[in-house]
Amino acid sequence: MVRRAQELLISQGVLEGRAGSGTYVAEPRQRVRVVRSSAREQPSGSPFRADMKAVGRQGDWESRTEAKVPAPAEIATRLGIAEGGLCVRTAYEFLADGRPVQLSTSWEPYDLTGGTLVVLPEGGPHAGAGVVNRMAEIGITVSHAVEQPEPRQATAEEASLLGIQKGALVTHIRRTYYSDQGQPVETADIVVPAALCEIVYEIPISR
Repeated sequence: MVRRAQELLISQGVLEGRAGSGTYVAEPRQRVRVVRSSAREQPSGSPFRADMKAVGRQGDWESRTEAKVPAPAEIATRLGIAEGGLCVRTAYEFLADGRPVQLSTSWEPYDLTGGTLVVLPEGGPHAGAGVVNRMAEIGITVSHAVEQPEPRQATAEEASLLGIQKGALVTHIRRTYYSDQGQPVETADIVVPAALCEIVYEIPISR
């Protein structure tokens, strides 16, 4: 009974669990606004950092990249490559004042960037420049992205990384960038916790 009450209070944001430490009264946390918009692709700078600065927070991220990772079936389909085709996979934790507020796992076909200066998204002279700007460096024009958001419950691993309750509501966004030739150049699974973030879509209107 006590455990159920504790889980309810965690899901409501009153308490927070800290891995290996225990359960504590949660500090008030303002929800972070996450803006999704093609207009926010910039030659330099990070839209995430700009969002954090707008609410008086320090935005940053941590990443782990692995090269030549075989693509699972779903990822291969999204990238238009054979299952098991080699990819560069990068896992991100986006931080607001040092605390995780968003997760993302990015996949890029190794055949596309292998042997170039942009093969590592967070390494080399173009580290952190973003998909659009990095692809431009190797002569690929990214024309558009497709995003498919859907609500689901957080996995145990996601909950642990984000400091939320297992099973808490998150929005899972499947995003794929395409070149002007219609070729998928990157796909990502973005996980945004409902308790910590609000998602806003900006839709440019052509005149």
